[in-house]
Amino acid sequence: ADLLALTLLTPPGEFDADVAIGSAQRFGVPLGFGGPHAAYFATRDAFKRDMPGRLVGVSIDRFGKTALRLAMQTREQHIRREKATSNICTAQVLLANIASMFAVYHGPAGLKRIAERTHALTAILAAGLNTLGVQVVGASAFDTLTLATGSSTAGLHDQARAQGINLRQVDAGHLGLSLDETSSQADVEALWQLFAGDQAQPDFAALAASTGSLLPAALLRQSAILEHPVFNRYHSETELMRYLRRLADKDLALDRSMIPLGSCTMKLNAASEMIPVTWAEFGNLHPFAPAEQSQGYLQMTTELEAMLCAATGYDAVSLQPNAGSQGEYAGLLAIRAYHRSRGEAHRDICLIPSSAHGTNPATAHMAGMRVVVTACDARGNVDVEDLRAKAIEHRERLAAIMITYPSTHGVFEEAIGEICAIIHDNGGQVYIDGANMNAMVGLCAPGKFGGDVSHLNLHKTFCIPHGGGGPGVGPIGVKSHLAPFLPGHAQLENTTGAVCAAPFGSASILPITWMYIRMMGGAGLKRASQMAILNANYIARRLEEHYPVLYTGGNGLVAHECILDLRPLKDTSGISVDDVAKRLIDFGFHAPTMSFPVAGTLMIEPTESEAKEELDRFCDAMIQIREEIRAVENGSLDKDDNPLKNAPHTAAELVGEWTHGYSREQAVYPLASLVESKYWPPVGRVDNVFGDRNLVCACPSIESYQDA
Repeated sequence: ADLLALTLLTPPGEFDADVAIGSAQRFGVPLGFGGPHAAYFATRDAFKRDMPGRLVGVSIDRFGKTALRLAMQTREQHIRREKATSNICTAQVLLANIASMFAVYHGPAGLKRIAERTHALTAILAAGLNTLGVQVVGASAFDTLTLATGSSTAGLHDQARAQGINLRQVDAGHLGLSLDETSSQADVEALWQLFAGDQAQPDFAALAASTGSLLPAALLRQSAILEHPVFNRYHSETELMRYLRRLADKDLALDRSMIPLGSCTMKLNAASEMIPVTWAEFGNLHPFAPAEQSQGYLQMTTELEAMLCAATGYDAVSLQPNAGSQGEYAGLLAIRAYHRSRGEAHRDICLIPSSAHGTNPATAHMAGMRVVVTACDARGNVDVEDLRAKAIEHRERLAAIMITYPSTHGVFEEAIGEICAIIHDNGGQVYIDGANMNAMVGLCAPGKFGGDVSHLNLHKTFCIPHGGGGPGVGPIGVKSHLAPFLPGHAQLENTTGAVCAAPFGSASILPITWMYIRMMGGAGLKRASQMAILNANYIARRLEEHYPVLYTGGNGLVAHECILDLRPLKDTSGISVDDVAKRLIDFGFHAPTMSFPVAGTLMIEPTESEAKEELDRFCDAMIQIREEIRAVENGSLDKDDNPLKNAPHTAAELVGEWTHGYSREQAVYPLASLVESKYWPPVGRVDNVFGDRNLVCACPSIESYQDA
């Protein structure tokens, strides 16, 4: 359902639809040669717990104040693994925020004005075409018309392009056209002129005065839209700017501190890399524009594919997948198609180590494969003998292995070459998950040590911003024998196997990666990988006497991330990994990745972007937290009323009645360095259990937003 049209038309929920889907692109987001754009998936309350992806739910904090949270398990793959119903990881959060702010700025009245104007121009256009003898298919329309143009269709397309107009190619006898809020009277008259030939041009003013709506009266919306105050207040640029600033002040983002999320690679997104995204030449191009009109884009994508081939050691790359999870899916589809082409369609077993990212088994399941889990040893490596036994056992049906390198345990698999050889010897293909490519670029290449296919995360290794959860780009690289099975598209030479609606996926953010690689060069990329590994090992060394480092390689080193084991502390003090994560907020840090891939642990990935001073600041925080835990262990701090159990501490709590057995200073200024620059969390610790049991996905009450 089209969001702009729904300002005028009855919404699906009011005529008993169970599910509605659509795109939010037209709410202020450029076409961008295909993306990125935010889609929406809406359903009835009864089905909310079956939805894939992420829901923003409403809960309360420890003071009873309303708080927002990602409800339930945000990545069900980590729980259900091969039984998962989706492999959705990336959410188009940044684009969803852009679209929502478009609605905030224009408000319900403004959106209706835009919709009414767009529809009025469409109705006038249709009326004029009718007077010219052009058959408009159908009596109803919002902003899009299909015309029956018969044998004149091809000629009309040629004439239109000669005048700088692209019309939709429907079929040999029909064409289509759409208007939006940027369309004008001049655009309508230009289209009339195209179809008029020797006929007189219709009178725009006369038709505007006499033309009625093309929307069926029975379908017109009667219910109100966007009644919440947030959509009815910020209608000047000044007000919206300040509202956005207030929202940003609630966030703990990379502009404040290191984001040490393991397996996420939260590195700097340099301003110089971001500049081309703002250029209209990249933003305003339609994904189905004729090839002769998109030569600049095609040159950039061709060059970027070559760059990524050089970095990975593969022979071909597809930029189409919109996320790492979608790249996984495309990669496994390529493997399945390859086996099918060889008369081995029966190969459907996918071996996956127990340490694998949760999307791996979920993706294999979606690709129609059966998952067989292989064991890991005590050091976090794949158990090669267990792998060998299972590969031999399933050799007649073995399709692939999915393995992450460096592993999700944060170590380089020392037997990776042997692992690849075992799979190949038993008829399978090797899928190397590229989520941890930030430890490899310039140092080693998956296509050179045995990989047949990998996905990359351009929003990790190659500097596209995470955007609070998206957009992501997950291209796949393959060896030459899999190249014919890369995703195709109706707009490409290979027309089959598309995994995305646009031929180059989220094309408008690809210039970020192109800029990053060109500016860094081969030597710079290698240096970045080295620094990422060095930084992770520095943190591991500084913290190992305070927290056990769970996994290391044979040389005692980690790769680009390290896992701290907090489980022993839970036994001695009652302090959990959640308590440590929340306490880090008081020190001005986003928590590392919690309880993945091992429950009760923190996985830390500093990336190459962080200076030693920031690494030390983080380590100082973790060491001070360990001292607080020690105080709980020896009884100096109460086991229930202590800075960790009560974290994070808000400014409102600080100025209220203080009932804790520790000081205000210890609560909010546990290190002297925080006095100069302090992040104040907007809410206290959120009650996750309350939120899961009382899941509310709609807007909170109007009263709760009075201070918005």
